[in-house]
Amino acid sequence: MLSALSFLGIMLFALCFSADAQQPTKIPRIGFLIASSSSANSARIAAFQHGLRELGYMEGKNIVFDYRYADGKLDRLPGLIAELLGLNVEVIITGGPADTRAARKATSTIPIVMMFDNDPVGNGFVTSLARPGGNVTGLSTLAPELSGKQLELLTGIVPKLSRVAVFDNSTNPGNALVLREIELAAAALKIKIQRLDLLDRKDIEPAFRTATKEHSEAVIVAGSAMINSNRSQVVDLAVKNRLPAIYYTAEMVEAGGLVAYGVNRNDLARRAATYVDKILRGAKPADLPVEQPMKLDLVINLKAAKQIGLTIPQSVLYRADKVIK
Repeated sequence: MLSALSFLGIMLFALCFSADAQQPTKIPRIGFLIASSSSANSARIAAFQHGLRELGYMEGKNIVFDYRYADGKLDRLPGLIAELLGLNVEVIITGGPADTRAARKATSTIPIVMMFDNDPVGNGFVTSLARPGGNVTGLSTLAPELSGKQLELLTGIVPKLSRVAVFDNSTNPGNALVLREIELAAAALKIKIQRLDLLDRKDIEPAFRTATKEHSEAVIVAGSAMINSNRSQVVDLAVKNRLPAIYYTAEMVEAGGLVAYGVNRNDLARRAATYVDKILRGAKPADLPVEQPMKLDLVINLKAAKQIGLTIPQSVLYRADKVIK
């Protein structure tokens, strides 16, 4: 027979085991820091969530998301990242270079996963693509390398192209490299470049007026959170001013723009989910290589072409991944 002392010990062990078993499992909290708007990023967020579902994560069940959107107002980013840090998020997802810069400035310990960045090494976010070396990793878009190709595409769309406006945002990390690649391509093609800095929504309409006044024949629109948040206005003014414009993402063309050539950012967002999974399982961002794009898209909007009186050559249409009629 068990002694009273032994019986008491067994009961205490059982109670402790029961209490431990009833302790709720901690659900990881993931914070999103996005410089542009919720509507501008809905497809990317959906792609990211789909990627996590494929890995067994279900929102509210074994993972929680907190979203913070700056709506194109970059001065809001420091306050938004402070809010996320106050929620004790375990991983921060950033939607672009400005977001990553704000997050990295706020923390050097919490893992940061870039859904995309145009030049992670040049922007100083990672030591190298193969060995990031800090608390930042994720996906790269190769935007500088693609920007020269965008100018080449325009020469195949606009006959005798000689002058092109570049709508840029000088505060966007990496855009200086984008502009340099455009200038190198322009020199080879003997095309003059007119750079216009769009820092705020109020700069959009004057930029189109200036481009038209100075006889630019086409526009390259570089990536920025402000432009992404105001893409409807940008594409509408391009049509109104009858300026052929090439954009960095298919979403601009789906909003009514003419042509987009660049990385499929929804695919990058989906792949970002694998980084979160690895980090939650114990991997360190410093050891997770930054991955490059696997899918590039050329999207053409024939309706927009008709509105500005432009005929897209068949040789270009044959290369398109998607044609909107």
